[in-house]
Amino acid sequence: MLQTTLGTRGMVTAPHALAAQAGLDILRAGGNAIEAMVAAAAAIAVVYPHMNSIGGDGFWTILPPAGEPVAISACGGAARAATIDAYHAAGMQAVPARGPWAANTVAGTVGGWQAALDLSRHWGGRLPLERLLSEAIRYADEGIPVTASQSLLTAKKLAELQGQPGFSETFLPRGDVPQPGQRFLQPRLALTLRRLASEGLDSFYRGRLAADIAADLREIGSPVAAEDLEGYRAQTVTPLHLALSCGELFNMTLPTQGVVSLAILGIAERAGLAALAPDSADYVHLLVESTKQAFALRDRYVTDPGECPVEPQGLLDERRLGELAARIRMERAAPWGAGKGPADTVWMGAIDDRGLAVSFIQSIYHEYGSGCVLRKTGINWQNRGASFSLDPAALLALRPGKRPFHTLNPAAARLSDGRVMVYGTMGGDGQPQTQAAVFTRHVLFGQPLQQVVTAPRWLLGRTWGQTSDTLKLEARFPPSLVDALRSRGHEVELLQDFDETVGHAGAVVRHPDGLLEGATDPRSNGGVASY
Repeated sequence: MLQTTLGTRGMVTAPHALAAQAGLDILRAGGNAIEAMVAAAAAIAVVYPHMNSIGGDGFWTILPPAGEPVAISACGGAARAATIDAYHAAGMQAVPARGPWAANTVAGTVGGWQAALDLSRHWGGRLPLERLLSEAIRYADEGIPVTASQSLLTAKKLAELQGQPGFSETFLPRGDVPQPGQRFLQPRLALTLRRLASEGLDSFYRGRLAADIAADLREIGSPVAAEDLEGYRAQTVTPLHLALSCGELFNMTLPTQGVVSLAILGIAERAGLAALAPDSADYVHLLVESTKQAFALRDRYVTDPGECPVEPQGLLDERRLGELAARIRMERAAPWGAGKGPADTVWMGAIDDRGLAVSFIQSIYHEYGSGCVLRKTGINWQNRGASFSLDPAALLALRPGKRPFHTLNPAAARLSDGRVMVYGTMGGDGQPQTQAAVFTRHVLFGQPLQQVVTAPRWLLGRTWGQTSDTLKLEARFPPSLVDALRSRGHEVELLQDFDETVGHAGAVVRHPDGLLEGATDPRSNGGVASY
């Protein structure tokens, strides 16, 4: 079993080791945790291209050493030309998952980097942008070794991706699926990153680079235009919060399902989680049943915050959580509907020597997003807008400027004993469930940090590459636990011993004395970098 990584001055964890090292390089150079995360975010967009891109969205939860937490919603809205009538006129009854019509929202993550760097100055941020992007530029220019994950996902989704504009030229460099260990170069992306370093991050939306991006999008037939890019700004927002007996938790507000992550833990605590044996059938059952109740909140309320009929923080009030907890039956599984679907995402965490802590997530939605790679700039554009509905009465109905539903939710906690924790994962429906497993196993039951990330996990619903809505369990769970869950009515599906379906989790904890410990997921290509 992997051992928990320790450090004393700074730590970064990421699902690709090169990204973690890029972040650590910034910490060693005197940068803070926000600057380290920008470097890691740029690097992972290059080295894990099937999971994320600068053509995607991003979200930040930031815990300063003292004072109130802050969050950044770097989520682009639907294009002005992306109307329900436009899709119907093109003969579509649903937003497609791939292609130019799926590339219908502004990519927000680069704007989020800028908003984060603006905030970082309050905590001593001072490194130049060229320094923060240098590792990403080098990896795009000189190449990276293809991971088994990239090779496998490229092969698995090839039929639906290879015909999309720019995909084959970019991700099939020799006309075929790249093999693990093969050197993979992205020269057009390297040029774009250089332009960002010299022209500034705002140039992605306004200026010469933005004009080239808009021209690329127009060329492939995307609804996103120059005016959509120009009108975008990342938003600094107040994160949602939840008080538990062990401390206070924070997560991203709408349009993400951060409320689900918090609600699962709030419901489970009120339903008696602390009295259960850790990793027992009762423990898994209660968290799964809490997930069902929390997903009911999500499916009723989680949308663009401008269209939500209630105040999001109110979804976590004591009365509501208590009522949801009272619906749970320990002897029987409640009926379960359909999940929200797949997601390809990276979560990363960083804490510096001042105690500034960052939980960050960056996504393109499905693997390789829309599959469209822009000709001049080499940017792979997300398909986050595929989550929109063409039913005008639906909660997620498509409207110009509307922000799409996001599974993304970077989690953080300030614990009663003085510890600070940032944690998260990728994985669609599985994100809040894995967060619940990692948090409860470590904080409530005292299991070592790396052990809880490595331990067998479950997933109710769907994640990237999956279509079934069963309760999926990694096969390392004891047969007796599997049988006990089936006897309560759960439709159980067994996965591999270590299965990417349950996501790539990670966590960093800072103790009151400044000691740092971090964990990375053996299901990923990750690493924890510290000093």
